[in-house]
Amino acid sequence: MLHVVLYQPEIPPNTGNIIRLCANAGAALHLVGPLGFVLDDARLRRAGLDYDELTMVKTYVNWEAFGEQSGIQRLWAYSTRGVRLYHDADYRDGDGLLFGPETRGLPAEVLAWIGQDRILRLPMQQQSRSLNLSNTVAVGLYEASRRLGFPGLS
Repeated sequence: MLHVVLYQPEIPPNTGNIIRLCANAGAALHLVGPLGFVLDDARLRRAGLDYDELTMVKTYVNWEAFGEQSGIQRLWAYSTRGVRLYHDADYRDGDGLLFGPETRGLPAEVLAWIGQDRILRLPMQQQSRSLNLSNTVAVGLYEASRRLGFPGLS
């Protein structure tokens, strides 16, 4: 199983979309706080519909708690600061795909902890700042799943 990890997500509809995405792709979702919203937000529920019942969603107070409690052994960080393209990663079952908050991305100290060789980026126009979070998660999750042979998906 792949794990999607959202570090301090800020926009409820993005997280709702990602809940639905994880449910359909057979991935677990980990939300690392502090969150920019409460989990019972109506916009989150509307975007995620009832898919939160179809996937594992775990929350953590902060990055340290995530590291202590998640059990994920290896993370791939997605960042516009990465030099390695997302399709060049050697994904394995059980990997975590880490994404930063919508307005600021992953902080330098988290990227340093991950290591430059596991920071991935999606190609885009040079003048662009970033893609929408839920779109980036969809691209990354489905590429990792494709590389693993779409386990459990039909």
